[in-house]
Amino acid sequence: MSALPSVSDMTKLQTVKYANLGSLAIFVFDYCITFSEEVRWTWFKPWDVIRIIFIISRYLPFAGVGITAYCDDQCAATLEGYIIDVISIVSAEALLVIRTWAFWQKSKRLLIGLLVYSVLSVAAAIAVDLNPAVLIPGEGPSAAGCYFESTRNSAVVYMILAMFESVMLILTVYKRVRDYKDLQSGIIVTLYHDGMFYMLCILAITLANAIIGAALPIAYSNLFDSLQLVSHSVLASRILFRLRRNNEHVHEPSISVTTLDTANYLRPSSTSMGGIGTTSGGQGI
Repeated sequence: MSALPSVSDMTKLQTVKYANLGSLAIFVFDYCITFSEEVRWTWFKPWDVIRIIFIISRYLPFAGVGITAYCDDQCAATLEGYIIDVISIVSAEALLVIRTWAFWQKSKRLLIGLLVYSVLSVAAAIAVDLNPAVLIPGEGPSAAGCYFESTRNSAVVYMILAMFESVMLILTVYKRVRDYKDLQSGIIVTLYHDGMFYMLCILAITLANAIIGAALPIAYSNLFDSLQLVSHSVLASRILFRLRRNNEHVHEPSISVTTLDTANYLRPSSTSMGGIGTTSGGQGI
């Protein structure tokens, strides 16, 4: 059994705990300022797959971040917290997958490809990180709970996640350049620019976690774990809110937010498809 962490390690672990508490504060603050948007854009919508995924990605992180920040019995909470984190991130990524699928005019081939890639990525991440932390039981009368000594595997997990997010980013840019280069529709602009900004933010935090896991002392390996969870939840939710708000204010009969509502999506003109015959009007979906 490993020895107890040194004073230096304990200081680093305390820094990590402060960072996790800061992430929780950001999460609660964002929830408060976006609660009215949630009520307006989701509460009175019919229950469907999108709404279920949104609820999971919106509310489950409260449990995950709360366990990380406040749970005293960390030995018992490790597995539960790990499962919650995985489900929360997967659900938030699912919203980004749906957004990308909608931007690609709900292509069945793309959806199948993304679903297969998603399953493979999740399986690979879990296989790499089957033991997310080595637990060192506390000793002595003042050492309750457990100390965490994470492995370097977390860096590989975050790189797998970063690759997945990069694929969706590239798909979005490719579709914009190929089919929507000269189109300035409000919905298309929202899908592209907002999506790009939020996805770049998520990707930046994922890469930061990968670098921290690979380069910094192991005691810092969980520094941005809660921030990763919070960023996925917050930014994925904001994408949803922005799309539905834009869908209400931009009244274009041929364009709508296919990501979240049953509506029409603009098909690129025949010239933008490089000679492939498509109509320029909307197609019911």
